[in-house]
Amino acid sequence: MSERPVLSAVRNHVGHLTLNRPAGLNALTLEMVRHLHQQLSAWEQDSQIHAVVLRANGEKAFCAGGDIRSLYESFKHDGSEYQTFFEEEYALGQYIHAYPKPLLALIDGMVLGGGMGLVQGASLRIVTERARMGMPEVGIGYFPDAGGSYFLSRMPGELGTWLGVTGQQIRAADALYAGLADWYVGHDQIADLDRCLDGMSWKIHPQEALRTLIATLGTNKLLGSELKALHQTIDDHFAKVDVPAIRASLASETRPEFSDWAEETLKVLDSRSPLAMCVTLEMLRRGRDLSLADCFGLELHLDRRWFADGDIMEGVRALIIDKDKSPRWNPPSLDAVTDERVQGFFRGFKDTTEKAKRVGSG
Repeated sequence: MSERPVLSAVRNHVGHLTLNRPAGLNALTLEMVRHLHQQLSAWEQDSQIHAVVLRANGEKAFCAGGDIRSLYESFKHDGSEYQTFFEEEYALGQYIHAYPKPLLALIDGMVLGGGMGLVQGASLRIVTERARMGMPEVGIGYFPDAGGSYFLSRMPGELGTWLGVTGQQIRAADALYAGLADWYVGHDQIADLDRCLDGMSWKIHPQEALRTLIATLGTNKLLGSELKALHQTIDDHFAKVDVPAIRASLASETRPEFSDWAEETLKVLDSRSPLAMCVTLEMLRRGRDLSLADCFGLELHLDRRWFADGDIMEGVRALIIDKDKSPRWNPPSLDAVTDERVQGFFRGFKDTTEKAKRVGSG
């Protein structure tokens, strides 16, 4: 039982799902995606289950994203599992967003990429002081997926643009400020939370009962958000028309209180895949006007070309397989990324809103 990648249990009308690959930072496999979807579906139909808690075993990570090494191997050996994984992972993410019962995500550790796709649709997102959130895909030559085009594009101002284009990570206070988490509960209070869940009477609506419980243990605001202090500056730079313009804007930052931050941000951008950053920016700008379903559809559309024509295979080779940490991005510089190359990845995608308009006008 302890070796299963996802553990499930029921206590006091609460379904508990636990990611259980701590040695692999709980990175998602197709088997895990399927187990999560099947168990959530079963509990949705079970009138004895009032709520679901999603958590993870291990000291470091809630979920470090998809098991990118296995996806790399699948594509390299002409397999189709990497496409199946994305299709089913995105279907799970969309299902979680619409889940009819309260789903509490307990984020006690690092949550990246596909892990963010699991938790951002949850109705209650709790972080501890050990939480680190991010969408680091541009660092391996990819783009923020698993719903990233939806939830990043809906963050205040340009915070989501900054998060997606840089691939940076944020802490609990910033997650609360940016709307990526709802509550903070200390790591040492998790045992109390579990005891309370095990003793709940469920005399009121489960969502209200859970909110009342969490409010007694935690807070929905934390002091010390770095993003709060940087918000206007991030908006100023990351609202520029394209990534080269963003870079030029950062390079021209002269205010003493922001110059160090701008310099560090430039170093981060210069380490990322130029193509991935440009496609990410275009995806997030488009995502602002798309429904959740169409955002997932757009990401799947991009996936179908990205492994062959994007930078992910080189990024994974350099950073995960060979670990030489010297990816040869194609193209190697921002100046060489053409708008035609970027738009080519989006060509052929039609969201359902556009289709509905055409049907209505016909």
